[in-house]
Amino acid sequence: MTNTVGTAGLGRLSGRDDVRAAARDAMAAALAAFEPDAPVLVVSHFDADGLSAAAILIRALRQAGREADAFVVAKAESPWDPEVAARIATRAPGGLIVADLGTRPDPVLPGRPTLVIDHHVPTGEPKGAVTISGNGLDPEPTTALLAWWAAGALGDQADLLWLAAVGLIGDMAEGLDFPEMAEAQARWGKTALRDATALVNAPRRTAAADASPALRLLLKSDGPKRITKGEDADASALHAAKAEVRAAMEVVKRVPPAIGGDVALIVLDSPCQIHPLIAQQWRGRLKDKVVIAANVGYRPGWVHFAARSASGRDLIAFLAEHRPANADGRYGNGHAQATGGALRNADWNGFVRGLGFPKAEVEA
Repeated sequence: MTNTVGTAGLGRLSGRDDVRAAARDAMAAALAAFEPDAPVLVVSHFDADGLSAAAILIRALRQAGREADAFVVAKAESPWDPEVAARIATRAPGGLIVADLGTRPDPVLPGRPTLVIDHHVPTGEPKGAVTISGNGLDPEPTTALLAWWAAGALGDQADLLWLAAVGLIGDMAEGLDFPEMAEAQARWGKTALRDATALVNAPRRTAAADASPALRLLLKSDGPKRITKGEDADASALHAAKAEVRAAMEVVKRVPPAIGGDVALIVLDSPCQIHPLIAQQWRGRLKDKVVIAANVGYRPGWVHFAARSASGRDLIAFLAEHRPANADGRYGNGHAQATGGALRNADWNGFVRGLGFPKAEVEA
């Protein structure tokens, strides 16, 4: 049975308390369908929002006496990739929580009870899953905040609120009207939360994209200063990752854009995931353009790109208009003003030709 709580549920409820209660009810409904004696596996994205959501859910489940563990996607992976889904299946979960990875119609593991928690624009309604979606709410909660609301079904999670704040800051939702953000800042400190978020976000942008040190810290820390002031190997790894990303940004930040009509294209060559940062920087300087930062060095045989705009244009609709025939589920997901994707080299060439940038073609 499909049980959707989101734009068809959360979004039409009035009042903050109703929204939070609906998330708790959805969590309880999902857990009731999970096998009680088998582990819950939380499959999450590797950015600050996804990692924080995973940490909230795992810590809350363990505190409630449930066995729970994490599966964090690696660089350029999706849980819908057959080889990734096969690795997930070997963990033999009694239930699956898919967090911050999109809302798609196809299940990750067919027949396995699943809870989807996400805030991106859905590409379909998951069959046979319980879904908690923040998309369409105003203001729009991030996945970590949705997870914190949902985890209330397992008891009081006040001590984990800082993790929800890390997710909000990581997805640039800090300034939205969420009382949880103000409460977290008052309790743990605005600067400490921001600094911890920057460190947690750093590993996934490195060439190796190993987010495991960040997740371990989120699972064991009692607050953001344990991350920012820590001296163990995991904390040191986060600082090293931040330095690697900073150095990569220094190399590419002066690459000029090519302008064609309403599109600005910046082509980069880096093993680090810095194209979203470059797109965001140029977004503020080219306010009337669709800014696309493309990285030809992130993964062999593919071009990964980020699209941003300050014009208010719906970028998911823009990419849908220019979608190459062979584009897969990695293309055109996310948010209306913050999206992107990945295309095989030959498909990228067709894409940029269609946009009017033939000089941006790569060797297919």
